[in-house]
Amino acid sequence: MATESFTDVWIAPLTPLAFLERSLRVFPDKTAVVYGQQRWSYRQFEERVRRLAGALAGAGVQPGDRVAFLCPNTPPLLEAHFAVPMLGAVLVAINTRLNADEIAYILDHSGAKVLCVDTELAHLVAASPASLPNLALTVTIADVQAGAPGQRLDGPEYEAWLAAATPLEQPHAVAETDTISINYTSGTTGRPKGVMYSHRGAYMNALGEGLEVGLTSTSRYLWTLPMFHCNGWCYTWGVVAVGGTHVCLRKFDPATVVQLVQHEGVTHFCGAPTVLIMLLNSPAIKQLKLTTPLHIVTAAAPPSPTILQAVEDMGAKITHVYGLTETYGPHTICEWHREWDELPGEERARLKSRQGVPYIHAGGLRVVDADMNDVPADGETMGEVVMRGNNVMKGYYRQPEATAEAFRGGWFHSGDVGVMHPDGYIELRDRKKDIIISGGENISTIEVEQVIYQHPAVLEVAVVAVPHELWGEVPKAFVTLKQDSQLTEQELIDFCRARLAAYKCPKAVAFGDLPKTSTGKIQKFKLRDAAWQGFGKKIN
Repeated sequence: MATESFTDVWIAPLTPLAFLERSLRVFPDKTAVVYGQQRWSYRQFEERVRRLAGALAGAGVQPGDRVAFLCPNTPPLLEAHFAVPMLGAVLVAINTRLNADEIAYILDHSGAKVLCVDTELAHLVAASPASLPNLALTVTIADVQAGAPGQRLDGPEYEAWLAAATPLEQPHAVAETDTISINYTSGTTGRPKGVMYSHRGAYMNALGEGLEVGLTSTSRYLWTLPMFHCNGWCYTWGVVAVGGTHVCLRKFDPATVVQLVQHEGVTHFCGAPTVLIMLLNSPAIKQLKLTTPLHIVTAAAPPSPTILQAVEDMGAKITHVYGLTETYGPHTICEWHREWDELPGEERARLKSRQGVPYIHAGGLRVVDADMNDVPADGETMGEVVMRGNNVMKGYYRQPEATAEAFRGGWFHSGDVGVMHPDGYIELRDRKKDIIISGGENISTIEVEQVIYQHPAVLEVAVVAVPHELWGEVPKAFVTLKQDSQLTEQELIDFCRARLAAYKCPKAVAFGDLPKTSTGKIQKFKLRDAAWQGFGKKIN
């Protein structure tokens, strides 16, 4: 007698596509997306998603193909987070702050078949000298409402392309371990790596975000965090999961944020400490009167207790999280204890500045020594932070050696150095490598140094992080010139700007001899320590 299989009765693949299907059924007429004067209900949003999927299918996109988007936090990129996986294809959301060479590398390395690019950024694609044999179609997104400048490339315009498309009727069947997106790192150790996310991981992380910050169908999420950054920490899918409302924001502007918080009833937004600093120091903040509870989530460079306290003083709740591109964004959260509410403000802020404990859905978190032994939980002994669990990447795209190195010992190695406190909360103390975190963006000092070495007047160079009141830290170059050579600070900065993304360029240059060991190795720590002396303890 044959044994019947009932597997499909009690298990289904975990995919964020299920979120849109449910919210369409439960909240068809509820506002799903707000962008300026435009409003789309869940019924209208789902229709646009299926039209985009149909247009991509008409362009020949097959399961496993990569589809790239280069645009700000506007509705097309949000639509892509559902339309691309509907075909079983892979979304590649590209960092809008990169230069033409970096963008060309990502398009080539990912083998993107279709690129959708905002007119304001199209010149970066047009200027690329690289040959992209896999790119079959380029679609230009003309943001008419924003009056976005720029140029249109060969190929259709996005809205006309959607209007002419036949909506996809049936999404492609996916396995939960299939790749849903590739997110490229900031290239802190050379060329960026393509971090692969799975449908399962995206589903889990989206639900984890919702649980930790209390997303519900009444939530209105403001897009201050770039959607290209870890797929917006999976809020792209998480807000839809609960039937909430996305409030899109093309460009961060404190006055606009204040206006949207008040007039759109924003309940949640995320951002690096830099975003909070700009908001807190804007004259517009004086006009902010919260009529709805506001929950802000911050990550990237650890926020100072002063910033945390200032955000709470304006009436908002703030949560500190920590993670990497390789962990879908946040892996840990400084989970709050009610008894901490009774502590003095300075002590509360100090506790809140710690990186914390794993998200509900995340899994393992340790601080280990070089032999993978746990360091003592004394808040003093330093080791490397390692993770494993549901929100760790599948691996690096087309880089098996790098994947094996990152996963050595059965854990993902973050490259971050921290301590474990007696209560099980971690706190970061430094970086294993000389990475600079400026306004939430990672900068490789080696990459900057290699560019500076290209200048004919430069003999030696060391780039280190120096303190900055707005960005947290920025690159500074210490340069020794060749004999009889002359070079000014501004000339060298301009030289870098012609070869690097603006945020990677040194903001200051000092000329002179560099400190070295007896074997001739440049002692970067001496340069860094001198820069931070008197500014406060540097914690990355």
